[in-house]
Amino acid sequence: MIATMKTLSILLAIALGCVLLVLFAGLIAMARGGEFNRKYGNKLMRARVAVQGVAIVLFLLFVFVASTGE
Repeated sequence: MIATMKTLSILLAIALGCVLLVLFAGLIAMARGGEFNRKYGNKLMRARVAVQGVAIVLFLLFVFVASTGE
């Protein structure tokens, strides 16, 4: 179980880091405006929502595994 918890915590940290990267990329694109924002702004925010969903699932899985273990 310890290995599972360690793996889940690493995956959760990676997912949260990805959320931050995509969020900041989207915010910078919106702040700068222009062609890049028109082309990628909406796609970046959709990607953020998708990565947040993955992070939430990993978090719930982490809590479930932690609560069932000894």
